[in-house]
Amino acid sequence: MIQYTSCKINIGLNVISKRSDNFHDIQTVFYPVKFLSDALEIVESSNNQDVVEVTGLSINEPMENNLCFKAIQLLRKDFDFPFVKLYLHKMVPMGAGLGGGSADATTTLTLLNELYALNIENSQMIKYAAQLGSDCAFFVNDFPQFGQGRGEILTPVKIDLSGYFLLIVKPDIHISTADAYGRIKPNVDCFNLSDLPKLPLPEWKNVIENDFEKPIFNLHPQIGTLKNDLYNQGAIYAQMSGSGAACYGIFKNRPNPLDVPTHWNQYIAEL
Repeated sequence: MIQYTSCKINIGLNVISKRSDNFHDIQTVFYPVKFLSDALEIVESSNNQDVVEVTGLSINEPMENNLCFKAIQLLRKDFDFPFVKLYLHKMVPMGAGLGGGSADATTTLTLLNELYALNIENSQMIKYAAQLGSDCAFFVNDFPQFGQGRGEILTPVKIDLSGYFLLIVKPDIHISTADAYGRIKPNVDCFNLSDLPKLPLPEWKNVIENDFEKPIFNLHPQIGTLKNDLYNQGAIYAQMSGSGAACYGIFKNRPNPLDVPTHWNQYIAEL
């Protein structure tokens, strides 16, 4: 069975406080992006072991560290199903703040649930996904959601960007999420992103912030320049997604690609 994943952008990202477990309490709005995806296929393994094979973009890590492999092992603790081989064709760039790895992990859970009739209900699937990563739970239900806690406490939000165009640019820079959080200073004086649906899109530019932008732009000024370039191109709203390094712009009309280095990845589509 083959399944295409989605990725996400964050609309705003407030880091509220550091917790006793060394995670951070945040606020954000996750918005699904379906035109940029990875592909997964799961078949039964003939080697009496679980295997993950990756094509497309290179992932330089041991298989045991791959989130898809961890997802398989997580369900294997509670359910009996055959050993599997998972083929992952990677297209969503890593270190981008787009949640590609999280989407792959959650899709692995949902595929196994479907293939082997594990009968995992939605609420329990969210709990499994949250064990794999802070934004994995979002991908269980693929619609806009307000995230709190580590990002795993989710509430649907009525935001519809249908008809707008999204331009995502991923510079040739990899941002470690752990390093990004190590540079952040919590901020309680911020717009409550649960109120985002009440705010007209043209006003987002003056109100909505991503707390990671300041430290990341100081470390990598090219990313700050990229955000400005999106506004100069005519974006209604532009932001770095998550902890970076990708930036996106929301446009009323289809934009032209930016004049950036050819090895930077650009993705344009109507939402």
